[in-house]
Amino acid sequence: MKTTRRNILGRAALGLVAAGVPLASHTASANESWPSRPVRIIVPFAPGGPIDTTARLIAEPLREKLGQPFIVETRPGAGGSLGARTVAQSPPDGYAFLLTSSSLAINPAIHPNQGFDPIADLTPVSLVTEVPTAIAVRADSRFRGLAEVLAEARAHPGRVTYGSSGVGSSNHLSGALFASTARIDVLHVPYRGAAVAMNAMYAGDVDMVFASTVEVMPHWRDGRVRILAVTTPRRIAQLPDVPAAGEVVEGYHAPNWYAMAGPRGLDPAIVARFVRELQSLRDLPLVRERFHSVGTEPLFLGPDALAARLAEDVPRWRRVVAEAGIRAE
Repeated sequence: MKTTRRNILGRAALGLVAAGVPLASHTASANESWPSRPVRIIVPFAPGGPIDTTARLIAEPLREKLGQPFIVETRPGAGGSLGARTVAQSPPDGYAFLLTSSSLAINPAIHPNQGFDPIADLTPVSLVTEVPTAIAVRADSRFRGLAEVLAEARAHPGRVTYGSSGVGSSNHLSGALFASTARIDVLHVPYRGAAVAMNAMYAGDVDMVFASTVEVMPHWRDGRVRILAVTTPRRIAQLPDVPAAGEVVEGYHAPNWYAMAGPRGLDPAIVARFVRELQSLRDLPLVRERFHSVGTEPLFLGPDALAARLAEDVPRWRRVVAEAGIRAE
């Protein structure tokens, strides 16, 4: 069946009503009793990464507000599919949530046999933040701007190299979409994580990296890298002098985001309560400061925003993967 925005949004909505409760209904008992025991936040990536850090940042204020521990568990594997499947197969009782990235929209194309459907088997909860991807080079790189990258790539197809955090990662696909939109031939070199890709760039093994601002900005503050562009539609407030890549390559932007989801059939009253508590975190100075320091904003938008983003991004990344011939390792 052809995937459309309408049927994706419809399937996402089914996750909210599968428990038999209308979307507009807020069950008082669920609101009052949840949570009555510890809540797990499953991070489908390795400990110490940006999503794990984000989960731990919000876990403590959630505990203080709701009176129960929010326990962060890392379940890395299969590009985020393993941890996501763990949540998809959990009881829809409000005690297991997924905090993940836009890999949720990418993996259906990269891992078609991942064992669950991210639209049908998960309930959207919150679009936590949008995370810019940075196109970064060493401080002493020959490339002073993105136009110079394009010029060399066109003059010498295949010479320019970029590193990413792995085949099928959002950083990899951001680079693939950049190359196809700009109509250039650049060589992708995958690594096991953004930190390894950054070290490879410092060693001179690749010319540049596509990596999230969460991972790049500490290096930028130390003066070790220059950020040539960000992949957001517009410049970001934290880097006002850094162009959006679309200023140089018309029509290009590559969305990346963090989001929370629960199992299919999660009570809408629990979703609504959790979203309200998440949104209250936006006013906490520590949360705002941590998000701003890595080039992001604490959005904590509700389930409709996440469903809409999935509706847009799932088919987008299917096209990119198909056109680039990308296959999982």
